[in-house]
Amino acid sequence: MGIFAANQQGVDGAIFQMLSHGFISGALFLCVGVIYDRMHTREIAAYGGLVNRMPAYALVFMFFTMANVGLPGTSGFVGEFLTLMGIFQVNTWVAAVAATGVILSAGYALWLYRRVVFGDLVKEALRSITDMTPREKLVFAPLVAMTLILGVYPRLATDIIGPSVTALVADYHASVPASALAQAGE
Repeated sequence: MGIFAANQQGVDGAIFQMLSHGFISGALFLCVGVIYDRMHTREIAAYGGLVNRMPAYALVFMFFTMANVGLPGTSGFVGEFLTLMGIFQVNTWVAAVAATGVILSAGYALWLYRRVVFGDLVKEALRSITDMTPREKLVFAPLVAMTLILGVYPRLATDIIGPSVTALVADYHASVPASALAQAGE
């Protein structure tokens, strides 16, 4: 969506979101892998109450769930914000629909987290589950660090991609007739 906005903020946001997505989604897949390695199932109903036996896991999973939904201070927020601001400059209705999608996806992610992590530990198979190993924590550490660093200091990435995006947007606007750009913005 940010790329189709064809403006600096939109394209910066799209590229930033792709970079952020690599860290956050990779970490969320690792979160699934941690509990799959112990239980050998990916069914949400097979879990519940993991915070009682796996507090470190619950913390890491919460961090990446919140980063995924765009918590300020994480790279997920920066990418979503830039993309939405870029599309808002082009078409407010599309931006409103996209913002609604962000809200719905946040609702689903938080529902999933609550089902897996919170509640009573009632399933017998989960009573012997162990928390993350030092090796697993070490794997998550750089993902946490990059998600926070890019969320607090996004210029680390935007200063690098900015000049290329500026040239790309300028070339695009130079090659597309002004009438087509005006019509697209309506």
